[in-house]
Amino acid sequence: MARLIQTGDTPAKRRHAHMRSCAEVLRLLAQRPAFDDEAKDMAAFLVFNLRDIYQIIDESAQAWDERGYWRKAEKLRDDWRWTHLAAKDLDTLIRKQRWQDVPVKLIELVPHFQSVTVTTITRDADWWCGAHRALLRKGGS
Repeated sequence: MARLIQTGDTPAKRRHAHMRSCAEVLRLLAQRPAFDDEAKDMAAFLVFNLRDIYQIIDESAQAWDERGYWRKAEKLRDDWRWTHLAAKDLDTLIRKQRWQDVPVKLIELVPHFQSVTVTTITRDADWWCGAHRALLRKGGS
């Protein structure tokens, strides 16, 4: 009997999609002169994507933990902990409406997304529309 190969939705594909979304939004935010309503939605969208990236990483690390590879699991979590911390920091800045401090945080994120090549923008406003309102409705991170 032939071996089954799963080609569907994998954690790596989901993580890459979130990384791509973040890279595109960072590029679009860099082109904006100020934080209007759409830019606020984009910043909140970043928070959701960063949280999702860390959740995907944590799921993968748990799988390593279950196999007894706890060092590998902890290294994976440690390598991606920046996503959790960045999401938390951005969430705080957005909730306190400290928009003047958000660009500094965004600049700190740029090096983490340098490996993602963005030649064309594939996400549009439908992706982040209403994210700011949704973030404010939900509890803190």
